[in-house]
Amino acid sequence: MKTAKRALVVGGGVIGLTSAFQLARRGWLVTLFDPSLGRGATWAAAGMIAPSAEIGPGEESNYELQSGALEAWRTFAAELREITKKELSICETGTLLLGWDGSDRRLVDQFALVAADLGVALRRVSRAERPSMFDGVSDRIAEGLLVDGDAWLDPDQVVAHVSEANAQLGVTIVSDSVVSVCGDGRHVQAVTAHDSFEGDVGIIATGADALPKGATPSGSHVVRPVHGITVRVRGIDRSTQPMIRSFVRGNTVYMVSRPGGYDVLGASSEERLEAGAQVGEVQRLLRDALDVVPALETAVVLETREGNRPASDDLRPFFEVLVDGRWAWSSGHFRHGVTLAPIAAREALRFAERVA
Repeated sequence: MKTAKRALVVGGGVIGLTSAFQLARRGWLVTLFDPSLGRGATWAAAGMIAPSAEIGPGEESNYELQSGALEAWRTFAAELREITKKELSICETGTLLLGWDGSDRRLVDQFALVAADLGVALRRVSRAERPSMFDGVSDRIAEGLLVDGDAWLDPDQVVAHVSEANAQLGVTIVSDSVVSVCGDGRHVQAVTAHDSFEGDVGIIATGADALPKGATPSGSHVVRPVHGITVRVRGIDRSTQPMIRSFVRGNTVYMVSRPGGYDVLGASSEERLEAGAQVGEVQRLLRDALDVVPALETAVVLETREGNRPASDDLRPFFEVLVDGRWAWSSGHFRHGVTLAPIAAREALRFAERVA
């Protein structure tokens, strides 16, 4: 009788959870380590699958990778449905890109040039032609760019559905941090403060956190934490309209609206290690959001979430096989962790099946 292969997955954010799911679906015995599943960068994410609206100069390779993300999420949702019999909601609304003042509108025009070079479908839309698309938006903004093909989902729902599927597939959850790892070319081992665990292959998906002791990378990749916050409010319901992304005095602010008027506002970006949402950070985010969407004036603040996004030196995600050959490091997804999760999970599965 054939013995099932064993996989150890270190890190329970969206990358680790989806990787564990794909491995378990293919018959692997999976152990997943995290003291608080889904409470890192995934917790703070708005859930945008917006490769087109987030294009930046020099990020063409990122766009090429992310351009397949929406289809990957559709496939992943169908795979989840087979296990849980539940629907993962993917809302394909597109993105409305705006500029608050003259200099911000020039940034929108610069974005349009970069996007056009990559073949992104853009349409200029005006308040006069599509008034409902500008619901709640400042009267001083008369037009914007509609970016088709962008979508959003709820990361909380993703964590809940994938966790349920993993439980049904027999994934073992260890609510502890891995302090060290090792491998001997045939097996891998993960050590927590209380126990040790063996497997045939290991995936490290710890985001911006430091690698466990013993995990030896090649030196080709380095990850730094970029702190960000989102503010969740109960306000206006734009869930049938495109997501809003706007330049405001050179900064970027976005709004993802879910049914019932639950709005996610983001996102700050600061390279610091200290935890906590700073008063000035929150104030700037809310100020910029209110300038673009004055209808949020009477919204009720529900909570502020924070997380550290893993940014590589070139802002590109990577999947690196570590020195021992049986551990791999999946990181560098920066602000695209949710977007790229099903793609990263497939890469983890390919690695495991190749090594095994």
